[in-house]
Amino acid sequence: MDKIICSQCGAESKAHNKYCTACGYELPNVQAAVAETASDNYALEFHGTGSEYFGIVIVNWLLTICTLGIYYPWARARTRKYMYGSTSFAGDRFAFHGTGKEMFIGMLKLYALIFVFFFIVGLFTALKHPYVGIIILYLGIFALMPLAIHGAYRYRMSRTSWRGIRFGYRGNRNEFLWKCLKWIGLTVITFGIYNAWMTINMRKYLIGNIRMGDVEAKYNGDGYDFFWLCLKGYFLTIITLGIYSFWWYRDLFDYYIDGITLQKGDRCIRFSSTATAGKVFNLAVGNFLIVVLTLGIGFAWAEIRQMRFLLNNIHLEGDIDLLTLQQTEDNYSDATGADAADFFDFDLF
Repeated sequence: MDKIICSQCGAESKAHNKYCTACGYELPNVQAAVAETASDNYALEFHGTGSEYFGIVIVNWLLTICTLGIYYPWARARTRKYMYGSTSFAGDRFAFHGTGKEMFIGMLKLYALIFVFFFIVGLFTALKHPYVGIIILYLGIFALMPLAIHGAYRYRMSRTSWRGIRFGYRGNRNEFLWKCLKWIGLTVITFGIYNAWMTINMRKYLIGNIRMGDVEAKYNGDGYDFFWLCLKGYFLTIITLGIYSFWWYRDLFDYYIDGITLQKGDRCIRFSSTATAGKVFNLAVGNFLIVVLTLGIGFAWAEIRQMRFLLNNIHLEGDIDLLTLQQTEDNYSDATGADAADFFDFDLF
């Protein structure tokens, strides 16, 4: 039997899935299928095409313009559904279950919060104390950024699944807020030097709180090593008039990817980068020419090439039996953080 019908929602799932890919409900009679389909295949691949994505982008742009921006949350949801659905792990594709309605409500909350900040600035300006209002505005922005990152991770992870197994994010909002404020303060005091440690500490916290069912994600990086990697890349890029930037990007990609592991008990899956400076050069120059020569029309193809580079240059190796993953995470529907992350253009992944 190739398919199993979910008794909860009626959707079809592959026979080796323990959970419904649509609703996450535990499927019956999977043990026999598990015995037949056990595999250590960890291939991570991207299957999207520029022509498919171009159709989505055009419709999103037109509807967003015609609705004066109201359609934007639905456009983001549609884009994520396509990107997630075009990405496969061990032969099965991811799914994004977020909705435009959830993101629209989150966007309204975000705009209301921004309105409050600017109202306070205007109030203190009217009271002849504009500097107080500006200070409150900046403090609010500094506080909003980590809250946005935390909220975005919590929402997007809870709305992501693979083989019906939900992802989750277990970070604590207040804990992350105070950590970020401390890291930002140290970065300001050290005139930016501590930024390398802040970047690594943030990745450790965020990735370390991601769950894929009962599998835990971990990141192992060191601020000192990352600082020297960035310092070397910065000066060599200047000295070589930008030529070294392709090697610098490769080194950054390697450092971000090589430190990630997935752990389940005493078993793990290790991530490693297969990117090269030549691949980075082909990506950067190719995307530039595609966008410029098509007067922006080729943006969709450029973004697909970017996604294919990111995902197809990650090699996974380990000994976790993916057929034994258990459902452990809950749903979370507040998309305010995700909209704030989009507003500030945060790159979450």
